Amino acid sequence: MPRYKLTVEYDGRPFCGWQRQANGPSVQAVVERAIKAFSGEEVTIGGAGRTDTGVHATGQVCHADLSKSWPVRTVMGAMNFHCQPDPVVILDCEEMHEGFDARFSAIRRSYRYRIHNRVPPLTHQLGLAWHVKPDLDADAMNAAAQEFVGHHDFTTFRHARCQAKSPEKTLENFKVYREGEFVIAECSSRSFLHNQVRSMVGSLRLVGEGKWGLGAITEALQARDRKACGPVAPADGLYLTRVDYRPAETDVELLREWQVRKAEIDAAVEKGE
Repeated sequence: MPRYKLTVEYDGRPFCGWQRQANGPSVQAVVERAIKAFSGEEVTIGGAGRTDTGVHATGQVCHADLSKSWPVRTVMGAMNFHCQPDPVVILDCEEMHEGFDARFSAIRRSYRYRIHNRVPPLTHQLGLAWHVKPDLDADAMNAAAQEFVGHHDFTTFRHARCQAKSPEKTLENFKVYREGEFVIAECSSRSFLHNQVRSMVGSLRLVGEGKWGLGAITEALQARDRKACGPVAPADGLYLTRVDYRPAETDVELLREWQVRKAEIDAAVEKGE
């Protein structure tokens, strides 16, 4: 059964998030609808990340299994036609081996947060960036952001209803810089907690405004208390920009190991061991 890797771009404003839900439109539902429209198959796709309501993506990744093998250009063109009029686009399509999984094969996820730092209200960027009026010191924000890099307990910076088993994550990098009227925050990790990026950016804004000193981020981390977090940044400015994966041959090796182990377990069950 052919497995396809799809790279997806979307404007998150009309959606209740990536994951299909009963209470509103989702990006997953749009992609699955497009697959059915061109292939006639009802499939459940697997996504690399469950972006929240209003969060955008320029590099989300999902995978889909189809019973028939299609040329990748046909898949991409047909899906882009059937995703209309929703603001969802397939940027790339690749046929993968059966060991590939958009979520579990991922080794790195990268996010970008855009702050439009100006006094006048937003027009073209409304809903696509966080509007912050006070002048922000991007250099101070970048210096403070380095406190997040490395392995930490991020209890302070995750949603109270986060379902992750552990609050510990390893942040590979975090940089904040200014581009004209915009302050950009970019960070990467193998995985993130629910609301972690927005929570960190919200606290960094306080540093940029001079309300928190550079040591306040360290104190908030060490507190391991959600109450120590600054106001959470809105979804408007957050983008999932990239998902990186292991080499294909590594996935195949892991798949084979899993198949061997599963066969051993099944055999043991049959023998009543």
